[in-house]
Amino acid sequence: MSTILFGLDVPATTSPGEPAVDPVAAARAAEAAGFDFVSASDHPCGTDPSFENWTMLTWLLASTERLRVLPRVLGVPYRNPALVAKMAETLDRLSGGRLMLGLGGGSADHEFRAFGIGVPSPRDKVDGLAEAIEVIRGLWTEPSVTFAGRIHRTEAATITPRPERPIPIWLGTFGPRALAVTGRLADGWIPSLGHAPPETIPALRDRIARAADQAGRSIEEITRCYFLDIPPGGAGEVTETLLGYMRLGFTAFNFRVSGADRADRVEWLAREVLPGVRQAG
Repeated sequence: MSTILFGLDVPATTSPGEPAVDPVAAARAAEAAGFDFVSASDHPCGTDPSFENWTMLTWLLASTERLRVLPRVLGVPYRNPALVAKMAETLDRLSGGRLMLGLGGGSADHEFRAFGIGVPSPRDKVDGLAEAIEVIRGLWTEPSVTFAGRIHRTEAATITPRPERPIPIWLGTFGPRALAVTGRLADGWIPSLGHAPPETIPALRDRIARAADQAGRSIEEITRCYFLDIPPGGAGEVTETLLGYMRLGFTAFNFRVSGADRADRVEWLAREVLPGVRQAG
């Protein structure tokens, strides 16, 4: 049986002209339709009505039974990494192991300024992301962690209890240095089609693969998930498009579905497309 994963975006923000989506209803529908996980973006600042990412995903876990959740992705500068380690352990434990921790360097500089958070340089964002992973994984696995990085620090930090299982960390990365961090440290990679169109994927994937090899691991240890809108066309055409993306090396898909007919399109995708992709994959 194919191990390909399918996820569905649950909008955290209601955009102008779009109908509001009930996140609990959307998550329950995704679970009933056979999706493996739901995700939501992390943009707490803005004028459009929105939910805070972690709070909303926690509520979705409490409202479902099997479905996993993925913050897509938490901006590291918003939250202290040591506290994120504790937050993640608690949520994963209470949900029965259903958290995938998505992290990113943080792209929305205007949001940092608005919230009074210093805007990191591009280099600091990547270095801070790598250091955050070290802090988080250290606290998950070690009795005490003293870490003196360039961006993040801890002093004899402890969390109790520690996770009962390895919580997967997925990264949303695109630049060369960030892709190298993905290859060295991540369990998953989730680029969006809008920022990484198909023709760019081989070069990005090769960068991850080289970094993984240098770290003594394989890119096959990393889930590669494409975040995209439902491709245009009928069921056969959409299936072929997704199979083409699988030939580029993707092992998971996270779909964004919008519009007044969102529920119908999600049901169609689950019924008409995903079974064929699973079987072919």
